[in-house]
Amino acid sequence: MAVALSVRMLLFFSLFLLPVSVFSQNNGRVAVGSSLTASTGDSSSWLSPSGDFAFGFSPLGNNDFFLLSIWYAKIPDETVVWYAYDGNNPIVAPRGSVLTLTANGGLVLNNPQGGEIWKSETTFGIVENGVMNDTGNFVLQDKNSESLWETFSNPTDTVLPGQTIEKSGKLSCRQSETNYTKGRFQLRLQDDGNLVLNTVNLPTDFANNPYFATDTIAGTVEGSQGKQFVFNSSGYMFVLRENGGRFTLTGPQGVSTRDNYIRATLDFDGIFTLYSHPKNFTGNPSWSSPLWYTPDDICQKLLEDEGVGVCGYNSVCKLKPDSNRPTCECPKGFSFLDPKDIYRGCKPDFIQGCEEDELQGPRNDLYDVQVLTNTDWPTSDYVQLKPSTADKCNESCFQDCLCAVAVFRSETCWKKKLPLSNGRVDVSLNSQTFIKVRKDNVTLPFPPKPIPDDKEKSRKSVIRVESVLLGTSIFVNFVLSSALCFGIFFIFRKKPVTSSTDIVLDSNLRSFCYEELREATNGFTEELGKGAFGVVFKGCDIKPENILLDDYYNARISDFGSPILTMNQSQIHIAIRRAKGYVACAHEWFRILRITIKVGVYSFDVVQLEIIYCKRSVDVERNCKESKYNRLGVKLQVNGELCVVVDYEPQAFLEQWKLQKFVMVALWCVQEDQSLRPTMRKVVQMLEEKVELHVQP
Repeated sequence: MAVALSVRMLLFFSLFLLPVSVFSQNNGRVAVGSSLTASTGDSSSWLSPSGDFAFGFSPLGNNDFFLLSIWYAKIPDETVVWYAYDGNNPIVAPRGSVLTLTANGGLVLNNPQGGEIWKSETTFGIVENGVMNDTGNFVLQDKNSESLWETFSNPTDTVLPGQTIEKSGKLSCRQSETNYTKGRFQLRLQDDGNLVLNTVNLPTDFANNPYFATDTIAGTVEGSQGKQFVFNSSGYMFVLRENGGRFTLTGPQGVSTRDNYIRATLDFDGIFTLYSHPKNFTGNPSWSSPLWYTPDDICQKLLEDEGVGVCGYNSVCKLKPDSNRPTCECPKGFSFLDPKDIYRGCKPDFIQGCEEDELQGPRNDLYDVQVLTNTDWPTSDYVQLKPSTADKCNESCFQDCLCAVAVFRSETCWKKKLPLSNGRVDVSLNSQTFIKVRKDNVTLPFPPKPIPDDKEKSRKSVIRVESVLLGTSIFVNFVLSSALCFGIFFIFRKKPVTSSTDIVLDSNLRSFCYEELREATNGFTEELGKGAFGVVFKGCDIKPENILLDDYYNARISDFGSPILTMNQSQIHIAIRRAKGYVACAHEWFRILRITIKVGVYSFDVVQLEIIYCKRSVDVERNCKESKYNRLGVKLQVNGELCVVVDYEPQAFLEQWKLQKFVMVALWCVQEDQSLRPTMRKVVQMLEEKVELHVQP
């Protein structure tokens, strides 16, 4: 009996010895002073009481960077429903960063060096504790349990049951499934009460015309305008009107919120979608087919006079037959700006323009025409021809150096120029589309066109007249130059010797008389050599070291570099000398090769690589030939070791395709064989993505 009592007493007192962190995980509360570390361990998140949600650091890519976020903790893919951001960019923390809950600043995120990356915007009050709720909402509370800051009031791209959006509130999509930078699509509850979907012109927040709207604005019925967007705990989404009425968007579609996770997300393709996922599952299930989404055909609903459409410039939007979600394609002669993100748009694979066409010959030898059906870019017109036929429409665009595409429909021809926007396929158009594309075998300019006979004769006459005038001018200039040189020579030969004391020198050099020079050189006893200005004598403690005398014993102070010669040395080797790191380190400088403009191309991209790598191309104590960038660039392209190059820069990590493009261009320009280096014009075109960029040999 005594033993049993002792055991119960030990168990009772052991409850008070449990760590605070374990206790906080049981009720979702987080004490002031608690912290999380960006890593893959257990110390990187705070859980809700049920364990359904986690707040903390979710890994990105190779686990060297982490996203401060909230995610579903019990499902395999750990879907993110909220993430911290600053402006248009997500808060990305390098490994070892620390998030701390403070009384005055709320949540404060510092990098491994102690610098502040981000903090929650708590405008008033003292934080007593934080709470990770089972609703997915992380709240900072004061001593009265009033909310000072919460994630539900700062949404990103997802709303959860129990969450609301007030007027002027919004959701912003991400750029892609794995890129959390803000994208072009928004869900907004406007100040007039209208809930809309629209695009924005990044990097600004300027909103284009809506492609979906509830029209819950003030009307004939008093209080009919919307005041709040609600996603209630039962799974219904609606706009709550001022008079208490509702504009219902959708219900839970027969799915229980008790047995399923439900979320509504503005996806990166611009569609607002309601998803569900079972809480109790076996195997590896994913989020089911959408319970509801809007709009039903975004390719047709989204039309912007000043925007790019769903898929970006020069692309075509089509619906996937199995899901009614948009996908993007490039017409023939165009390719994706970023093959990893088909929604960014397409670029032409050739340079089209009036000047280029004139330099390269007849258009029949330059272009082919690709014919498509029911494809249009409705906001890129610059000429409308009516009445017209399909053949006339095609020929008109073919002969127009500004025309890239022509669309013929209902006896009307619309000619369009680049860039093409709002491209879509619409079977109801019943149209023909003519796209002008460059022939595959056209790469070099044609020779200049022959000159007619009458123009040739006129040109020869002009050349003869110009030759006579040029010859006369050369002869007159030669006579005048000879007379001037003879006069100067005669004057200086007859000029009397002038004492150095009578000469006023406009410089800060000291003048010496003959006696001073004789004393300084010990009577001109030790001759060092002869130069262009006369004999060089060894001096005694007079700077500069070399005293030069001309034929009339006039002193000239100069320095021919004799101090760099040793006692038994009569010759020195001279090499190039420029600022380390910008000698261009072009191999022509170190070999007996002709120096061309390609040396400048080399120098330009040495600087570009230094900007990317944030380091000089050579160390101060190393020889200029020991460049690091060729090895570094090849390592980047083959192994994808991006973090080594950008030194764990979060923004560069999110835009890997752009960084890789810059490095590939730079590596073309630092080729050892100067014939492989592009011209600066070609470099600019590669950086502007006007020409295709290949991997260097």
